[in-house]
This record gives sequence, C-alpha cells and structure tokens, in this order.
Amino acid sequence: MSLDEEFEARVARAMSRATVEFPPHSADLVRRSVGRGRRMRLFAAARITAAAAAVVTAGGGLLATGALGGHGDGTTDQLRTATRGRATEQPTPRAASPVSGEEMVRTLKSLLPPGGTVSAASGTGTQDGGPGVRPAAELTYTTARGSSGIDITLARLDPRIPGEQQGDGGCLPVEVRPYDKCTTEKLPGGAVLNTTKSFTYPNGDTGQKRWYVVLTTAEGAQLTVQEFGGGGEKASADDTDPPLSIAQLTSIVRSPAWEKAIAALPAPEPTPTTAASTGRQHAPGTRLSQVLKAHLPRGGTVSDENAGDGLVQLVYDDGHGKNMVEVDVQYGMTTDLAGHMGCAGVTGHCEATTLDDGTRVKKVRGTSEKGGSAQVWLVDTLYPDGRRVVAREVNSFAESAPVTRSRPALGMDRLLGIALDKRFFTD
Repeated sequence: MSLDEEFEARVARAMSRATVEFPPHSADLVRRSVGRGRRMRLFAAARITAAAAAVVTAGGGLLATGALGGHGDGTTDQLRTATRGRATEQPTPRAASPVSGEEMVRTLKSLLPPGGTVSAASGTGTQDGGPGVRPAAELTYTTARGSSGIDITLARLDPRIPGEQQGDGGCLPVEVRPYDKCTTEKLPGGAVLNTTKSFTYPNGDTGQKRWYVVLTTAEGAQLTVQEFGGGGEKASADDTDPPLSIAQLTSIVRSPAWEKAIAALPAPEPTPTTAASTGRQHAPGTRLSQVLKAHLPRGGTVSDENAGDGLVQLVYDDGHGKNMVEVDVQYGMTTDLAGHMGCAGVTGHCEATTLDDGTRVKKVRGTSEKGGSAQVWLVDTLYPDGRRVVAREVNSFAESAPVTRSRPALGMDRLLGIALDKRFFTD
C-alpha cells in the first residue's frame, strides 16, 4: 500500500470511528447551537459588567472624519445616542443611497492612525452579492511596530429575533473561550460596546492575537472591527500585540463616518421562529440551573454560569480546583439515538445499562476531545418516551484549559443522580 493509500485508509477509519463514538444530537442541532451560542455570550457579558469601566477611556478620538458624508455636527442618527446619550425613538429603516466597496475601504483607511501604510485592501458594498451579504472592508496596516490585518463589518439586527440569537455582540463564556479578555459597557442611550482580546486559535493562550470591538446601537445597527497581529487571519504565529490598541479600534466603530453605510443597510431577511420550524419542547434555563445547583455539594462556589433553553453550564469549585459542569436536556430523542446508547466503539471506560422502567443509561470516563489533558466524565440517560438528560463534568474550568484538579469534583454517582432527576422537565 502506498503512503497516499495508507493515509486515505487511516482517514476513513478515523471518520468511521468518530461516527460511532459520538451519538447524534437532536434534529434541531444547528438552531440550538446558534441560539445557545448567542445566549451564552450575553450571559457572560452580564458577569463582567463591573469590569467595563476599563473601556470608558476607549471612547475618544477619531470621531471627526466624515468620509461617507454626514450631518453638520458629524454625528450619525444611528450613533447619536451612543456618542451623546440622547434618547431617540427607534426609526424605521429607510431607503438610502447604496454604499460601494470602495467607499467602505476609503472610510476605514481614513480612520486609521497617521504614519502607517495600507496594502491588500478590498471591500464589499451594500449592493454586492445576494441577500445576507453585509458591507465590509479589510486591509493590511503596517507601521514601524509591525503589521496587522484589520476588517470591519456592518449589519442590521432583526428586531423580531432576540438579540442574543443574532449578531456578534456579547462575551463568549469561559467554558468556550477560556483565554478571552472581554468587557461590556452600556453606553448612554442604549448602545452596547463589547471589547475582546483573544487569540486566532482560542483554545490556547499563545500564537497570533485577535482583538475585536463590537458596537450595537440602540436602533439595531451593529459594527464589528477586528484586528489580527502580524498580518491577516492565520498569517502569523507571532504573539506580538497588534499595532492598533483596543481604544483605537473602539474609536473606529464609534465614528460618525459610517453614517451613510448604516443608513444603507438593508432590512434583515425574515427568519422563521424556532417553534414553527422544529415543534420541539425545550426545558427553560432557569429550571435547569436551579435543579443542577441543588445537586452540588455544599460549601463550594459557583461561577461562570450560563443557562439557556435546554442547556446549563457552570464552574463549581469545592476549594480543591475549578470544575466545569454541564447539563443538556432534550425531548424526542428516541429515533435520533437509536443504536447509540451502547458502548460499541466508545473511547475510554464505558458502561451501558437499562433500568427497570426502560431508561437507558450510559456512563463514560474519557479524555477531552480537544486534545488537552482534561478528563471528561458524563452520564447519558434516555427515557422510554424520548426525553434525554446528559450530565457532564471536566476537571478544569473549560475543556481546552489546563487541568485544575486531579479528577472531576462530582464523581459518577452524583452525575447519575443529576441525569436521572426528572425535575429538569416541565411535564
């Protein structure tokens, strides 16, 4: 067998093994993933409001340029409440002149600090591409301190959809992005400013740095600017700071120079409601959180809690190290899990049993799927009527983070008690 043939065979075996080891989630996985991701970011944002004062000094400078035109005072209608704090009524999106990709680039360039050079610039206008395409600009900015890839994207949020289920705002939870340094500031008039220092590969705290700032106005416009140290995204493995500071990135998104582009943003495409598209029941996050915390040993502390419909995640510390705990609750899973409640092909220690009432139980002790040294213990239960509860814990505050204790805090017996608690369900 040639090297190519051997490689292809190994890939095929790996993919086959993966399909056996990881049972399918519910049919509405994509919707749940997007919704849960957006929800968790906003829950995390609420936790760090106290740290938002650090962003106050980031609001000044670079507000005088009007490359796309504007009012006499250089302030956009959409950004007026963010920059001056005036209360305004939410306007109906109005027809406006389109903005070209060249104008987007020209505006971004005009907001960069003097003394640098720009290369590899490109832009997308409001009429470029099909539905869903957002106006944007990207370029490489070089100074004596080094280069960075900078891009900005504008969007209009859909008022018919909860804000946590769309857009780029909010802070991702520590369980998902353990090395992010994110702050949230509520600006006068209802706008929200998020600033984040992260890494291109967020599972580690080394390599290329990615800094980004998101401004969400009270009227539903959202501006996202991000910067990659050393050049474009994934173009560098260096960990030097990008040339532009968070304060300078903040000034870019808060500039009135984006007025014309914001006014030209198209109305959002209609999105069907989740209830109409799936018809599935969902356990409310408040209930999940209450039931899970009732099972945690007394004397410990709870932090980094994120709870949404069908999912709750938190970090529990009994004084001997942080421990991530997660509970996932689903309905109607009998068909989806057919053939996947046994131990065939599962990596790690696995036990599968059936209780007297027909409930299927699978216990697994394994290692992190993300390549770290963390241990992942879980109990997966499937009731005869299709209801499912997965209780899971990791001996760290995040699966991709360094181990914080020798073994998970709760143990399999307590995880089993959590997974078999019918109080998670609303019926």
